[in-house]
Amino acid sequence: MMLLKNGKIFTVTNGVIEQGDIFIQEGKIQEVGKNLQVEDEQVMDLQGAIVIPGMIDAHCHIGLAEENMGFEGSDINEMTDPLTPQLRAIDGINPMDGCFKKAVKAGITTVVTGPGSANVMGGQFVAMKTQGICVDEMVIKEPVAMKVAFGENPKRVYNGKGKMPSTRMATAALLRTVLTETKNYMDKKKKVEEKGDAFDVQLKYEALIPVLKKEIPLKAHAHRADDILTALRIAKEFDVKITLDHCTEGHLIKEYIRESKVPAIVGPTLSHNSKIELTNKTFKTPRALTEEGIKVAIMTDHPVIPIEYLPLTAALAMKEGLSFEDTLKAVTINPAEIAGIDDRVGSIEKGKDADLVVLTGSPFEVATRTLFTMIDGKVVYQAE
Repeated sequence: MMLLKNGKIFTVTNGVIEQGDIFIQEGKIQEVGKNLQVEDEQVMDLQGAIVIPGMIDAHCHIGLAEENMGFEGSDINEMTDPLTPQLRAIDGINPMDGCFKKAVKAGITTVVTGPGSANVMGGQFVAMKTQGICVDEMVIKEPVAMKVAFGENPKRVYNGKGKMPSTRMATAALLRTVLTETKNYMDKKKKVEEKGDAFDVQLKYEALIPVLKKEIPLKAHAHRADDILTALRIAKEFDVKITLDHCTEGHLIKEYIRESKVPAIVGPTLSHNSKIELTNKTFKTPRALTEEGIKVAIMTDHPVIPIEYLPLTAALAMKEGLSFEDTLKAVTINPAEIAGIDDRVGSIEKGKDADLVVLTGSPFEVATRTLFTMIDGKVVYQAE
């Protein structure tokens, strides 16, 4: 057990506690308040330092795109088939990737990581902690979403191979086809099982059953406004959940996104405009969407933006008018709620995982240093 005392605690969901205390036991937050007294505890006096929940990157490829490795450590995209829903991120993640240590030092304790956007349907994402040596022990939720991609990326990859899709129409058609095939598979499976007969299980469709049952969302890579609207159109057609990842031109169609009641995971904005669909990229997007009542998370898309710059990316959105409170939510409770893991992470509350970051100042000031990072009640990084 441990008692953190005299911190400026940004709980995210229950305001700020000046000179507050946090009691931790068995990896969980047991109590948050002032002047807490617990027998036989290990006391750490924070001397007024700022405490925030461990930050969450809602969309990245950490562990699948290893640093210093090139092709040998790149397991993001299986560019041999445009439809690969049966791929699971946990089978490609290397927890020994040095970027996990950088994430921990930056105060990022949870990541949502998975396949890239080369394929129309890339596979299953996972939500996991950033400390550990066995991915199975780091998992919070798996699968957490099914990756799909619209726009330039699948077009470019498969046009180069001389196969479908080479147009946006084909991307949408392929997605509709595999979702329809899955519905047919589910109907057939139900009838066969009711008869007690043997059934030929196909992993491709099994992976999509949680999507059609609305247990997990489609995680839609969509930059351009028309691609965002296509993603929403297909989600409505099949009555499935969806998140809008990147959402680069979301500010241009914010009213339509609001009406859909779909969350946006914005970024990577701290990057070069490397392709046409990024022409209207701006740090003003998070504020525009938030003011429209849309739930917004900010992401790095690591390694596009190195994961340790998540706080900097959020700070630049704050510079364009996003409030401090909404900026903090965009890297804590909002991504937790979007990923369906807010029962464990995203805020400093009784019963949640003791994932905490203690800082010398605001998390959105460049000169702020991390004093220590805690995951599941254990200090996993401490400044020298």
